[in-house]
Amino acid sequence: MNVLDLARAEIRALTPYSSARMEADGGQVLLNANESPWSPAGDAGEGLNRYPDPQPAALVRRLAALYDVAPEQLLVGRGSDEAIDLLVRAFCRAGTDAILVSPPTFGMYAVAAAVQGAAVVQAPLTGDFALDVDAVIAALTPQVKLVFVCTPNNPSGVPVAPEAIARLAQALRGRAVLVVDEAYLEFSDMTSASALIADNDHVAVLRTLSKAHALAGARVGVLLAAAPVIALLRRILAPYPLPAASIAAALAATDTAALAETRRRIALLREQREWLRGELAALPEVVAVLPSAANFLCVRWRDAAGVYARLRRAGIVVRDVTRYRGLADCLRISVGTREENRAVLAALRRIEVAA
Repeated sequence: MNVLDLARAEIRALTPYSSARMEADGGQVLLNANESPWSPAGDAGEGLNRYPDPQPAALVRRLAALYDVAPEQLLVGRGSDEAIDLLVRAFCRAGTDAILVSPPTFGMYAVAAAVQGAAVVQAPLTGDFALDVDAVIAALTPQVKLVFVCTPNNPSGVPVAPEAIARLAQALRGRAVLVVDEAYLEFSDMTSASALIADNDHVAVLRTLSKAHALAGARVGVLLAAAPVIALLRRILAPYPLPAASIAAALAATDTAALAETRRRIALLREQREWLRGELAALPEVVAVLPSAANFLCVRWRDAAGVYARLRRAGIVVRDVTRYRGLADCLRISVGTREENRAVLAALRRIEVAA
């Protein structure tokens, strides 16, 4: 079965919108998009009076090289969230189809499904937050079109072994698209599932520049998939998903010098993650610190609500993840700078004394 056989027939048949910029290739005098002929104040040569390329060629080539795929196997958009939404809209018919997730996991998969009117099937992680491949396979129904796997997982931080992902990809062939969310992969020792795409047209991989590359404010996300899947999603992609400023920021963040600095920062953050894990584990109020291969730590507390409230009063904001399955006593703490990490610990020790 071709992977597009799993997609909605009406999307396959859709005539996509042809934007003015797509029709401007090679043009010198651009009078087809109703743009202002003048640059705005403060433009500084950025050309902000012109619409950006829907899939900027220089950025697509740069990111394809970074993630080791062909340019036609890559789509850029507004963060990973847009790619998740596009996949659900392209593959799930409202009121008929479903996605499968393994909670606790990133909440946007279920939100995108709800917006589309697709059901959500669950195959929970194990007690130690490992992916239960047998449970995922057993939970599959003909209605499930997308299976989402987050590795390292958010919010637990636990990675999924490449062998488990490969086994799941094999089991899903002809049945569903396997979407592997690798937003935090750079902080781990794991290899990317993108290597599976060459022989598995039903495998898609989410990457982002928001985390390791420090571009959360630019909103640049990437989907890696077989060329036919990328072409299908381009049919329903917004005409101009990335602002010119975000494109420029992404190119700057992925040049040779910037990548070297990113690697240095990742090494420092991983060092700080392990140091912070040890310091947190020694606090009397802490029950456990979950193993993490991401840029955060998920921590069990004797009184999570009390700790959260007291940290807020100290001006420190962490993530309350108590609503997630299996994490009713947990807070998620992003690893910050050395100074920020020490400030968190100082506040927590004051809390311990006060308690």
